[in-house]
Amino acid sequence: MELPGHPWVNTTHDWSSTVDADHLAHIRRSPDEFAPGGPWHLVLEVLAYAADEAASRGGGHCLVTLHPDGSVSVADDGRGTDTRTDARGRTVRKPVMASKDLRFFDRPGAERLPDGHPRRGMSVVAALSGRLVHTNRRADGAWTQRYEHGVPVTGLMPLEPDGTTGTRVHFRPNPLLLPAPLPPTPRAEPCRTAWPHLTVSLDDRRDAHRP
Repeated sequence: MELPGHPWVNTTHDWSSTVDADHLAHIRRSPDEFAPGGPWHLVLEVLAYAADEAASRGGGHCLVTLHPDGSVSVADDGRGTDTRTDARGRTVRKPVMASKDLRFFDRPGAERLPDGHPRRGMSVVAALSGRLVHTNRRADGAWTQRYEHGVPVTGLMPLEPDGTTGTRVHFRPNPLLLPAPLPPTPRAEPCRTAWPHLTVSLDDRRDAHRP
């Protein structure tokens, strides 16, 4: 889906394309390639963005929550995903979920995540999740949007400000595409080594709901 007349420079994503359906379908056809090792790789893809934000600000915190229904949420305290107003007065968020990251996807020698596999971008997480909710809070407003298999199924919905900024990605990996479960204790040390500016906390709520 093209966004006509956008005036913004493309750095990490193409602002003119809100949904790259071919790109998302390509990811869904090859889950073993784009999420080697299963859901933990998807968590790392999200954490990498939080780490970028933390490095640009000299430090930051991120909370990873493992929910009883098999979903995962990753919430950081950064500035929130870049969101702008176009010439028609419409709110437009950088299409990080439904289009390719121009820095990493199909780029030989791309950055490696702490699991040793290439970083490809947030669209991998969205495409390989049955559902995903992307919420961002910025100094000038807050918005949320829901996706299924990478495709937005709602518009960008405004939220009441709560005095905070940051990004929260809550996703449920598709079990048919990614049968491997999340590890009982996600590997923290490789993350600390790779992303020294980011402090990661874990809230594992799964055990409390097991019989």
